[in-house]
Amino acid sequence: MKKNKISKNWINKQRRDIFVRQSKVDGYRARSAYKLMEIDEKFRIFKGGLSVIDIGAAPGSWSQYAVKAAKNGKLISIDLKKMEPIGNSIQIQGDFTNTEIQDEIKKNINGKVDVVMSDMAVDTTGIKNIDSIQTGELCKEAMFFAKDLVKNNGYFISKIFMGGTFNEIIAEGKKFFKEVKVFKPKSSRKDSKESFIICRKIR
Repeated sequence: MKKNKISKNWINKQRRDIFVRQSKVDGYRARSAYKLMEIDEKFRIFKGGLSVIDIGAAPGSWSQYAVKAAKNGKLISIDLKKMEPIGNSIQIQGDFTNTEIQDEIKKNINGKVDVVMSDMAVDTTGIKNIDSIQTGELCKEAMFFAKDLVKNNGYFISKIFMGGTFNEIIAEGKKFFKEVKVFKPKSSRKDSKESFIICRKIR
C-alpha cells in the first residue's frame, strides 16, 4: 500500500511540475534539459562548433540541448542504456567507468574537447548520504577523465549531491581547474540535494 501511495505522489508531483509540462511542449526527453539550459544562461558555455562529451546521457535531454546550442559541433553521448538517435551525434552504449569504454570515447576525438558534462547518478537507495557518496564517486571519475581531455579554456560540468563527498569533490576540482563554481538551477526540485559543479580553465 505504501509503495502505491509513493508512486501516486510521484505522479501527482510530475503533473504539477511546470518543467515536466514544458519539456513535452519543447520536445525534450526529460525536464533535466532545463537544468543545463540554466547553467548555460548563467555561465555562457555553449556556442556554435563546440565539441562536447555527454556522460550518463540517457534519455538524452542534455544531448538534445547541446546539439541545438553547439550547432555544427561534435557530440559524443555515453550511457548504459540505449538511446534514440540525436542529430548526428556519436552514441556509445556501455559503462563509462570501464576503461574500454573510455578508450572508445577517446578514439572518436581529434585532440581535445570544449566541454565534458555528466548528469550521472546512481539508482537511489533512499538513504541520502549513501546516494550522495556513490554519485560523488561518479562525479570524481568523470572529472579525472575530463581533466586530460578538455582544452585549456574548456569546461567540466557535473551533477553533485550535497553530503559526504561534497567538499572533497570541490577540493579535487580546484586541483585541476582554476575556476570552480557550484550552482543549483531553479529547475532542480526544491527537495533535491543536487547541485552542479562547473569547472573551467585547466591548471
